[in-house]
Amino acid sequence: MKDRIRKVMESQHMTQQVFAEFIQIAPATLSSIFTGRTRPTLAIVEAIKNKIPKISTDWLLFGIGNMYEDGSDEDVSVKAQSDSGTVSERMLDFDDHQQVISSKPSPVSGVQFSYDDVINKVKNFDKPQRKITEIRIFYDDQTWETFVPKK
Repeated sequence: MKDRIRKVMESQHMTQQVFAEFIQIAPATLSSIFTGRTRPTLAIVEAIKNKIPKISTDWLLFGIGNMYEDGSDEDVSVKAQSDSGTVSERMLDFDDHQQVISSKPSPVSGVQFSYDDVINKVKNFDKPQRKITEIRIFYDDQTWETFVPKK
C-alpha cells in the first residue's frame, strides 16, 4: 500500500513534504510509512480520499482496478482548496510558458573587471579579517609558553 500512496503522490507531482501538508498529516508520519517503520492507517486513507475524491479506494487499499474511479490512470492535477493555499503556491505550471536560454553568456557593457580581479574580490569579501589571539610554544620537557598579543 505504501507504493500506491507513493504513486498517488507522484501522480500529483508533489514532494513528500508538500503531499503530507496537502492531506493534512505530519510529514514524519508519511516518512515512517515510506520507510516501512509504520503501516498506513484508515485515517491516512480517508485523508487521501477527502483531498482526491476521484481516487479509487479499492485500488488504494488492495491494488484492485485503476487508480482513479473514472477508469483513467492518467495524471490528474488537484485543485488546491481555499483553506490550504500552500499547495497551489508550491505547484508550478510549465505548460504555458516556454523560455529559450542561450548557452553562451552575453557580455555586459560598461564592466571592466577581469576574471582574476573578481576572484580576488570574492576571496576578500568571503573571509573576515583574522587576528592572532595567542601563540603557544611546546618544549620537549613537557612544558610550554603562551604569548598573548597586546590589545
